[in-house]
Amino acid sequence: MTEQEFLKNYDSSNYQKPSVAVDIALFTIHENQLQVLLTKRQAHPFAGMLALPATFVGIDETLDECAKRALYQKTGLQNIYLEQLYTWGDINRDPRMRIISVSYYALVSESNIQFSELEQEAKFYPVDEIKSLAFDHEKIIAYGRERIRNKINYTDIAFSLVPEEFTLPQLQKIYEILLNQKLYKANFRKKISDKIISTDKMLSGTKHRPSRIYKKK
Repeated sequence: MTEQEFLKNYDSSNYQKPSVAVDIALFTIHENQLQVLLTKRQAHPFAGMLALPATFVGIDETLDECAKRALYQKTGLQNIYLEQLYTWGDINRDPRMRIISVSYYALVSESNIQFSELEQEAKFYPVDEIKSLAFDHEKIIAYGRERIRNKINYTDIAFSLVPEEFTLPQLQKIYEILLNQKLYKANFRKKISDKIISTDKMLSGTKHRPSRIYKKK
């Protein structure tokens, strides 16, 4: 039998088929806190509970395409930092049926969020104040937060959380929030000096001395 003949006669109904979903943890820094986008579920299971934005993977789309679609539908955001996080496959993670979730995390500067474009049920919540979520979404958020913390020292992902132009105190604050620790100004500036360029602009109108404005190289 040739492979073509085998495939022609192949009966996929002989095997059970789990469903595949995508869950997205969209993080931003708002009011000096790491926050994540949650939606209030309108239907069972877990009706009325908060959950991450999610959707089922279409039969003709890739996982990345599905994640980008879900993100756009929920927030109107495109072309932001988006990375596959982890695959969640506990047998009873969803009471409806066997659903495997491929989670993603995304990062966006508060300045790029059009809050009016968010779905009515969607809102950003401080990560440290989250109590109870539907499904295993608390685990996804915790895992995403840890991934960010681990990557911040050897990648440029922190720049995804600041505007295109920023001051060094603004950037340092982002690092401190993500790492959950205070950083020494001199050490921090030395560490990121090769990643930024000056715009020759100054931020004025504050109580403090004007700060120079930078952008990512």
